[in-house]
Amino acid sequence: MRFFRWSVCAGAFCLSASLLSAQVTNEVEDLKRQLRAATENFEKAMKEQHQVINALTQRLDEMQKRQTAADEKQKLAEQLAGELSKPVPLPAPATPLASPAWSASQPLTIARAGSAYMNISFDTLMTVGGSTAGDPSARLQLGDHDPIKNGFSLRNAEITLDGAVDPYFKGFGNIVLKLDKNNETAIELEEAYLQSTSLPENLQLKGGQFFAGFGRQNPQHPHTWAFVDQPIVLNRAFGPEGLRSIGTQLSWLVPVPFYTEAFLGVFDGQGGTAFNFRNPGDPDASGVNRFHGRRTIDAGLSGPQDLVYVPRLASSFELTEQQTLVAGLSGAFGPNDTGLRSRTEVYGADVYWKWKSANASEGFPFVSFQSEVLFTRAGAGADPTAPGGGLAAENLHDWGFYGQVLWGYRPHWVAGLRGEYANGNTGAYDASDIYRGQRTRISPNLTWFPSEFSKLRLQYNYDDGEYLGQQHSVWLQLEFLLGAHGAHKF
Repeated sequence: MRFFRWSVCAGAFCLSASLLSAQVTNEVEDLKRQLRAATENFEKAMKEQHQVINALTQRLDEMQKRQTAADEKQKLAEQLAGELSKPVPLPAPATPLASPAWSASQPLTIARAGSAYMNISFDTLMTVGGSTAGDPSARLQLGDHDPIKNGFSLRNAEITLDGAVDPYFKGFGNIVLKLDKNNETAIELEEAYLQSTSLPENLQLKGGQFFAGFGRQNPQHPHTWAFVDQPIVLNRAFGPEGLRSIGTQLSWLVPVPFYTEAFLGVFDGQGGTAFNFRNPGDPDASGVNRFHGRRTIDAGLSGPQDLVYVPRLASSFELTEQQTLVAGLSGAFGPNDTGLRSRTEVYGADVYWKWKSANASEGFPFVSFQSEVLFTRAGAGADPTAPGGGLAAENLHDWGFYGQVLWGYRPHWVAGLRGEYANGNTGAYDASDIYRGQRTRISPNLTWFPSEFSKLRLQYNYDDGEYLGQQHSVWLQLEFLLGAHGAHKF
């Protein structure tokens, strides 16, 4: 009986244990199923969330693109509206470039037709001062633009016209007004010429009335001079007004590594502006025109031999980044009116050197040196009718030089010093000719440029001449410029 009880208990225990184990197993499986379901639900939710995020991001990108496009569209619409609101220009042969705002240094354009234009300017030089010479113009100041008397002088007021004629030429005209000793106005056509702009092979052609390209200063207008007056040696070779005449000039830019240009001018060479050539001279007391004491003849132009030829060769070298050297050789050859076979020869050499600081401001500081040496041989013909028993044929020789140094020591201020010497053999016709005797001159000056359109220059001259003695002069020069003339270099 007792055994039976124990057996029943053992069986019941085993059954309970089996049931408990089965129950635990079922709970584990259930938990696994729940965990798997939760994981799947989480992954599904995450996937859906990613899809929602991606959809929102894509929608946002599309909206931003549409907004950018709308902004661009609005901007384009505003630009288009602005363009449409502008006045419509009249039709033209060619669409001109947009014009910059006008400034004081801009050329004053007074006429325009297509690509053609014309500029106008007015430049005036006035001097005031005095000299120990009672009449400075008699023997002392021989240049046509030099001070003509003690007190006030106005010897150069230029009206300048320049512009493009067409795609092939540009033109230049220069009309000069000046006051004499009685303040009466004289007027002259100083230059009027045409110049090519499109010739091949580095060639350029120039034709009309203009200054011959001899040396450095002869082609320059007085407002570009570094001193108040013209160098003595240029007065002797080319007369008071410089060498200019009607003619033509061909120039060629030589194809070499450094700048070299060759010129050949061919001129009519007649009149007072061709001083040592076919110059009729001045009337004597009896009204006979004479030059170098000889009665002049007007032989006319019978062939090429009666023209004046002016060759020149000039080269420029960059010595360093701050230094430039320019050297040139020039000549002038042609007949003069003192005889049928009388001829004049002028030879010249010139040099220009400039140094400018690497730290220059407005072109300052700088130092420059310029010099020219000239030699003239004028063959004067015989004149048996000359007063005093006649004159035999003779060769008149003149030579001389000048050298000038400029120091731009600060913006708008330039100090200068020029030294000159000239001499010539005695002429049988006049032993005291002011264009022949020995002469020296030393000229310090100081120039202030208030702007690029004005200047004020103070200059002292010490002159010592065989036929004029020692003379002292002080000149104050004022210049003002209106319009498009070449501005002064600072």
